[in-house]
Formats: sequence, structure tokens, C-alpha cells
Amino acid sequence: MSVLLTNIGELVTNDPAHGGSGPAGGGTMPGGRGTVADGIGVVPDAAVVIEDGRVAWTGPAASAPAADDVVDLEGRCVLPGFVDSHSHTVFAGDRAAEFAARMTGEPYTGGGIATTVAATRAASEDELRARGRALVHEMLAQGTTTVEIKSGYGQDVATEARTLRIARELTPETTYLGAHTVPTEYAADRAGYVDLVTGPMLAACAPHARWVDVFCEPAAPTAFDEDEARAVLHAGLRAGLGARVHGNQLSAGPGVRLAVEVGAASVDHCTHLTDVDVAALADSWSGGLASGSFGPGGAPSADVGPGNGRSADVGPGSGRSVDPGYVQFVDVRPGSGRSAEPGYVQFADVGPGSGRPADVGQGAGHGTVATLLPAIEFSTRSPYPDARRLLAAGVPVALATDCNPGSGYSSSMPFVVALAVREMRMSPAEALWSATAGGALALRRDDVGHLGVGARADLTVLDAPSHTYLAYRPGVPLIHQVWQNGTRAV
Repeated sequence: MSVLLTNIGELVTNDPAHGGSGPAGGGTMPGGRGTVADGIGVVPDAAVVIEDGRVAWTGPAASAPAADDVVDLEGRCVLPGFVDSHSHTVFAGDRAAEFAARMTGEPYTGGGIATTVAATRAASEDELRARGRALVHEMLAQGTTTVEIKSGYGQDVATEARTLRIARELTPETTYLGAHTVPTEYAADRAGYVDLVTGPMLAACAPHARWVDVFCEPAAPTAFDEDEARAVLHAGLRAGLGARVHGNQLSAGPGVRLAVEVGAASVDHCTHLTDVDVAALADSWSGGLASGSFGPGGAPSADVGPGNGRSADVGPGSGRSVDPGYVQFVDVRPGSGRSAEPGYVQFADVGPGSGRPADVGQGAGHGTVATLLPAIEFSTRSPYPDARRLLAAGVPVALATDCNPGSGYSSSMPFVVALAVREMRMSPAEALWSATAGGALALRRDDVGHLGVGARADLTVLDAPSHTYLAYRPGVPLIHQVWQNGTRAV
């Protein structure tokens, strides 16, 4: 069945087919899919045709083809659904007292995570599932149609695996974050905890995860230093997971450069950056992407090769199958004992001794996105990241909520967009791109974050005539409708 959404006052597509002209400097974002500044693919007086859960047509309403059903949006603005590429929404407990203490001057160090770990370990599976579902529903009601969820509040084998099983019920974008902080019982044996995270815990969690992450922050006494973080990431990559990094949140440190070194899809926070960090992020994109790799129907092989940091083990015996809507790669390296299954793309080999796709350098694969989390700075009274510095260097920026019970308990991407505009000096269009196409890039997804033909039909309808209202009317409930996979969900 086809549906025509018509009488759209402003349609934001992030699609160069509709006038995407690239950043103000005249270039295009990596892969050419979606642009910033005044080039986010805006179509006035527009319409969208949805069929079989996908975008089948976009353009002027006067030229729209017929469809089985028609929805009149009465001049409202339509956007791609928000892509929240960083959240921690499966947990138990409450840290309101910690927030109140910060508001009276206590600094944030990350130490309060132990409070959530204790509550999460003690909670039942039903309690964790209910909390996770409620927060994801809350996100959907605010226009978020794709969300990533991390573990990290278990910090033992059973609770980490349980968290990820529940998260996988809510999203295909699940991240193993056993290396969130060192739990109290391992305070005197950090090496023992790293061995646990890279051994039995990883084995239990990898079947339920797409990504591995680590909190690389030498300024936080319970977080992980460079060598520990590298060991965690390498182990995850060998297990077939893609890499992500929490880095440079509390101080300048090795997190950004380590993320680039291992070919991580994203490094998140990026609050304290040196010139070397910014240059490393920019250089990770210097090879560009293969044509069409970040658009509907783009060749999956464009997402393979040095630098993408993925060879996801989804072959026979892995206990995991491919989730619709994103590309994974079966581990068919020499000696793996598996052959390529139909629909998977093979990696030819790995770098010498690394157990990883061709030396996880950059080059033919994606670079590393800088994911900024301004709701955390808002909630911790910390300096905001310098988004303009990153954009000026040509680094793709994503925006995400980092919804969690301690450092920032907001599930609202519209709030994040407003903060990015007001506090990080992004334009409304730049912030919207980063909250949609940028989030998709941080998840290495080409089916969401834009409304090009063939994209997943995830749309957010604002009760406003323009995307600028997200920042112009902060805190106002502007979400009128949300469509997910071609079906109205809100």
C-alpha cells in the first residue's frame, strides 16, 4: 500500500537531489549524502510518497504521483526521523541527588556510575525491560526513530549480557560497554577487570551487540587509560564488533587519536580537543568515500575495507543474524572456518597479526565522526564542545542525547538541537543535519537520516512551518506526528 503525505510546507530531505550544495565552503559531506549550511535538501510546498516502508518519491506537491491513501499535513514541516547514536537507556535506579549536588558546585567525575551499577545488578529483567521500553517510547514521541543503546551498568558477565539482550529487543544498534568504568570490586585489580572485559564478558555479550565501546578518560580515576582502552577495542574488533569510543570528555587525552587509530565509527563527547586531535579526525576522512556509499542503494562494498573497523561475525555459529536496514559483514577470514553466506560482503584478509580488517587504518573506508553530546554539558555545567572548530576542519559532526541517569537524563533530540544552536554556535540547518544524517553516519547506516528515494520511511512532522523552529521555540512540544518504517507511530 502506498501513502501520499502532501501539503508539506517545508520538506527537509538531506538529499542532494533536492539542492544539497554542501557546507558553506562549497564541499559536500562524506559520500555526498546530506549537506549542511543552506544545503540540507529543502523542498517547499512538497509531498512524499511512502510504499512498503520506504520512501518512493519526494518533490513538489503539484507533481506528486497518485497513491492508495492521502494524508494532508496542512503546511507543516517534515524532517527525517532523528538518529540518536549514543544512549544508555537500560538501567535501574535514580541519581537525582547527584544532579542536585552538581548544581551546588560538586564537579562531575564519572564516579557516580557505581550507584547505577549497584541498582542495575539488583534489578529484575522485567524492571530493566520496562525502563528501557519507556525511554525508547519517550524518544519516539520526540521524533527519534533510530536509537543506539549501550550496556555498561552491569560490569559483571551476567548483567552486561542481560542488558544487551534487552537492548536488542529495542534496537539493532546495541553497544557492548563493559569498559564503562572499573567496578569497586576490581579497584585494586584493574588488569583483572580488563581481562574479564576482553574475555568471558565479551564472549557472553558479543552475540547481542553490533559495537564495542570504552570510556577512555585518564582524568577519571575509574575510567580507562590508553593501553587499557586499546586492549578492549582490539578484543571487540577481533570478535567482529565495530568500534566506538567515549573520549576527551573531561580533559584532552588519547581517546580521539585512539578512535582514529582503530577506525572507530565515532568518538563521542570531544569536549577537550587539541589541534592534533582535530587534525586526526579530519585526516581520517581525507580518502573520502566510494561514490554512492552513503545513499539509498549505495554499493555495500563501499562500506568495507581499511578503516571501517567492522567484520561483524554474523555467519553460521555466531548466534547472530543480520538485522534489516544495515550492512554487516561475515567473518570469512582465512582460518575462520566459515564461507561467505549470500548477502554478506567478505573481507579479503586482515592486517598481519591484528585479527582485524586490513589494519583498521583509514583510506577506502569511513573516517571517524565526532559525536557531540551537549545535553551532558548542560547537565554537568561543563564547557561545551567547539563544534565550529570541527566543522571548519571538515570533520563530520553528529549530535546525540547520551540519555543516562547520571550526567544527562534527557531523551530529547529537539532539546539537543536547540542546545547545539544556542551554545555551540551551529546553524539550525547544521544542527538538524548532525541530528539526522550525522547520526546515521556515526552508525554507518545509509538507510536512515535522510529522505532520499529508497531510504527507510522514518519521518518526523513538526507542528511548525520550518525546521528552524526546533531552536527558535526550545522546550515547546513541536512533534505532531512520527512515522517509522512507513507506519504512523505517533
